Amino acid sequence: MSEETVLVSERHGAVALLRLNIPARMNPLTMPLQQALRAALAGLREDHSVRALLLTGTGKAFCVGADLGSMAPPDKGSLGAQTADAMESLSNRLIEDLRTLPFPVVSAVNGACAGAGVGVALAADVVLAARSAYFYLPFMPRLGIVPDLGTTWFLERSVGRARAVAMSLLGERLSAEQAALWGLVWQCVDDADLPAQALAVAQRLAALPAHAAQEIRAVYELAGQQTLVEQMRSEAERQRELIDRPTFAEGVQAFLSKREPVFAPR
Repeated sequence: MSEETVLVSERHGAVALLRLNIPARMNPLTMPLQQALRAALAGLREDHSVRALLLTGTGKAFCVGADLGSMAPPDKGSLGAQTADAMESLSNRLIEDLRTLPFPVVSAVNGACAGAGVGVALAADVVLAARSAYFYLPFMPRLGIVPDLGTTWFLERSVGRARAVAMSLLGERLSAEQAALWGLVWQCVDDADLPAQALAVAQRLAALPAHAAQEIRAVYELAGQQTLVEQMRSEAERQRELIDRPTFAEGVQAFLSKREPVFAPR
C-alpha cells in the first residue's frame, strides 16, 4: 500500500489538508498510514507557507484506531512488548507531532471515530464533528486494555474525570451532538456542511499570528498544573514578551484604524 493510497494531501491557500484514505477499512492506523502521516507532518512543519492544517478521513469514518487485523505475536518476545515499542517509536510520536506543529490544527470528524482514532482527533486544537459521527472507546470493555495515544489525557481535560472514566469503562458510543454538549468538540455540524465549515475554520486560524497555536497550547497546559496566582504570573510573563512583538503593534493599529489585522507569516 503506497503512501499516496493511504494518505491524500491537498492545499487550499495557506491551509494544508490531510485525508486518511483507507475507506474500505474505515481508516485504521496501519503502519504505512502512520509513517505517511508523520512524513507529511514533517514536510508541512518546514513549509512556511502553511499556516493551518485540516485533518479528516475519507469515506464513512474518521479513524477506527489500531489495525487489529495485522497484530500477531512475534517469533520472539511478546505481542504486548512489540506493541508498546511500536507506540513509543511511531504512534506516540505521531500525536507529539500534531501537538507541536507551529500552526493550528483542525480535525474534521466525518464519521466513526474509535479507539486510538479518538486520540488522533483530539490532538487537534479545534475539533468539528459531522452530525452522524460518534466517538467510541472499546479498549477496556472489548479488549481489556486502557485507552492510548493520549486519549485519557485529552478526555480528562475536556469532559472531566467522571465522564472520561464512564466512557472508558462502559464503551458506549458518544454522538457528535452529545460530544458538543459535553465540550469534547467545538462544533457539531450537518454532514453535508462539514467539509466547508471545517475549511472555513482552518482558514480563520491561518490568519492568526504565527505563534498563536504554540502560545495558546502552552498557556492552557500550564493552567491545569498551577494555582490561580501562579497562572496569572505566567500570563504576565508571556505578555512581557508578546506585547513587544510586531504582532501586537499591528493588532493595536488595526483596532484603531477599524480594519482587520494582517499578521506576518511564520
